[in-house]
Amino acid sequence: MGAKSVQELSISDQDLPQNYIYKGSDFGLLDASLPFMEVPIIDFGLLTSPSSSIEELEKLRSALSSWGFFQAVNHGMEITYLDKVREVTEQFFALPQETKQKYHREDDSTEGYGNDMIITENQTLDWSDRLFLTVNPQERRQLRFWPEYPETFREILNEYTMKLQVMTEVLLKAMAGSLNLEENSFLDMFGEQLQALIIARFNFYPPCPRPDTVLGCKPHADGTALTILLQDKEVEGLQVQKDNQWYRVPVIPEALVINLGDQGEIMSNGIFKSPVHRVVTNKERERISLAVFFIPNSDKEIEPVNGLIDETRPRLYKKVKDYVSIYFQYYQRGRRPIEAAII
Repeated sequence: MGAKSVQELSISDQDLPQNYIYKGSDFGLLDASLPFMEVPIIDFGLLTSPSSSIEELEKLRSALSSWGFFQAVNHGMEITYLDKVREVTEQFFALPQETKQKYHREDDSTEGYGNDMIITENQTLDWSDRLFLTVNPQERRQLRFWPEYPETFREILNEYTMKLQVMTEVLLKAMAGSLNLEENSFLDMFGEQLQALIIARFNFYPPCPRPDTVLGCKPHADGTALTILLQDKEVEGLQVQKDNQWYRVPVIPEALVINLGDQGEIMSNGIFKSPVHRVVTNKERERISLAVFFIPNSDKEIEPVNGLIDETRPRLYKKVKDYVSIYFQYYQRGRRPIEAAII
């Protein structure tokens, strides 16, 4: 097994290992002086209602082209249901360490339970433990990593991601509508019936003795087309960067935070933005979250939608295939993989 979990480090008396500490740069603690982002809130019910969709599509377009982030409400899931999803997350991370070790990921894989993957020697590590599971396509599920306790874990993950799939289909059509494109323009990049790779990442951020120098998750943009995040209901920590300024993302318990990833930016020919974001740590309180990543299948070529290329807006990105395979190498070096796709 080797390295301790971050959860174990957080309760030990030893000094914080040096490889968690950011050196010589203002990464910013959970600083009350940082402004909250003026978070766009999108009502999913209005995206599909003929009488109100034009206004809501305009809001969606504005949110994705300025922030690349929004909070979704009226998405068809009650807050009591979202609380169940949060609860199984908390229950898994509260299990004894030796029980969680049964699901421990192998060194050369992302799948399973563990902490930050170590790719380079001088890498600064994230202050988080996580459980990474492939949900879709079903034949790629590695059920040996799917917890058997809490008993409802597998069922809830399965059901929740199916609900998100329905949302994603609505959203991809709405994104196309907001740009006056054929409604399946983005959906077609995934293949028939949203043949996406869907990965769930359960995150646990224990209290951290040095929130001024340690990050829960290093600054990055996602390698996905879309990411849907269920935030902790009480403890904030997510921050997003816009025009070189960091903003705090407020907690709205009944909302899902949705952000565009690099492959979404490429499809939109740069009209929509894949935002850089990070997670800060908290001295007093632990925090959980669940990110679900929607990624076009690795054999699909992703490129800007034809209707978004003209004389005034030339094509900005090359075709990319299996984007995620280059993603981790860039991510751990603190670089943006989308640089490799720019023409």
